[in-house]
Amino acid sequence: MVTTEVFENLKSLQEILVQKYELEGKKNDAPKQLSNQEDLLAKTQKEFIEQKSNYDATQAKVAELKSQLDEAVKSREEGEKGVANSTTHREYEALEKQITEAKLLEEQVRKELQREEKNLAEYNEGLKNSEELIKFQESELNASRNSLNDEIASYDAKLNELKVEEDKITKNINKIYATEENAELKAQEILFKFQRIIQRNSEGIVSVRNGVCSGCHMILPANFANEVREGEDINFCPYCSRILYYEEVSEDQEENYFNMGAAGSLAGLDDEDEDDSEFGDEDEDEETRSEFDDDDEIDEEDSDESDEEEDSDDESDDEDEE
Repeated sequence: MVTTEVFENLKSLQEILVQKYELEGKKNDAPKQLSNQEDLLAKTQKEFIEQKSNYDATQAKVAELKSQLDEAVKSREEGEKGVANSTTHREYEALEKQITEAKLLEEQVRKELQREEKNLAEYNEGLKNSEELIKFQESELNASRNSLNDEIASYDAKLNELKVEEDKITKNINKIYATEENAELKAQEILFKFQRIIQRNSEGIVSVRNGVCSGCHMILPANFANEVREGEDINFCPYCSRILYYEEVSEDQEENYFNMGAAGSLAGLDDEDEDDSEFGDEDEDEETRSEFDDDDEIDEEDSDESDEEEDSDDESDDEDEE
């Protein structure tokens, strides 16, 4: 039977596709670990650049402070020499002021210089640590790249093997449908749908038991379930799109699905509708009888009035004759 042969090939194809998509997933996920290492290296390199910028700025500041310190020391020394050679009180006071200001500036510059030199030493130590960390991360990254290349190569080798098996089964399915009308198109449609199913679910062929798809557990239409039971064609579940085949069950597990025994609730609804219909008919009969009674009373009143008018007309005619 054509359907049986197709099922056997699809079951074999299912095992191949499950492995194929799993390997493709691993292959796609493999570079993510490498990407994390690259991001970490880039972050460390960025921190190193910031540290280097701070180091250069601090180094320039230290050089400037040293220059200011030299000027302050020179100014103080010149003042001290000038005091010894001063001849007037005004000259002496000016030199004393120069010495005092120079000493004050010298003290301030020395304190700031010490602080900046300490910062410079810390930046220098940080740069050394960052350089070592960058070298280590680069080494780790290169090792991971080599390992990743080997890993991807092994995935590709296995995928190539699976591709050969997949092509073999695909050709078998095409041969099975070769005698039918639109054979190639039909085979391609089945294979395309089946591949899409396996991409979403690892199980693409499921059974129908008691009219229920075992993949999505939805109750199938009775006519459609019968088609699956007959097995004359490949049928896809209208709910989960899996390929279906009929599975026989034991008598104690069997439900009379195809005779609608399982739909007793629907029959109950029909009985209730009939009961409601009966009660509704009685109510309608009472209302109708009531309407007829009212109409009869109205007709009787109209008849009495008509008789009275006829009597009145007769009397008037007699008077005219007299």
